[in-house]
Amino acid sequence: MSHDVLTHFDAQGQAHMVDVGDKASTRRVAVARGRICMLPATLALITSGSAKKGDVLGIARIAGIQGAKKTSDLIPLCHPIGLTRVAVDFEVEPATSSVACTATAEVHGQTGVEMEALTAVQVALLTIYDMCKAVDRGMTITDVKLLEKHGGKSGSFVAGK
Repeated sequence: MSHDVLTHFDAQGQAHMVDVGDKASTRRVAVARGRICMLPATLALITSGSAKKGDVLGIARIAGIQGAKKTSDLIPLCHPIGLTRVAVDFEVEPATSSVACTATAEVHGQTGVEMEALTAVQVALLTIYDMCKAVDRGMTITDVKLLEKHGGKSGSFVAGK
């Protein structure tokens, strides 16, 4: 399949769900990352665990996992898949007053998990925003991207390579 073809459209230009019925069922992994930038005082609230709503990163982790599981409900042409693993991790970065989120999604199936990893990152970061917006409405979610994906017919992708 050529990489310059949008696969979610048929020959008549109508949107459709890509047929993955003939694809081999293989182990597929995707890793995505993004960050939320905030005021230093907001980051201090998060790291001290004294935010009014409690453990911000713990709740955001669960939200990210839930987001990955709900991806096909949110993205219209995304296949519902049986995820075998979703991991959501955070890295507090005091120098930039931000929190980086990395999500890894895995499946043994006929389609990839890039959308699930990307959705997990976005939902986790949105949850941080939601929990901290009372003290910092100027937070910015940025740099959300796919870092790598492995498995399937198209093989591996690693950002920057």
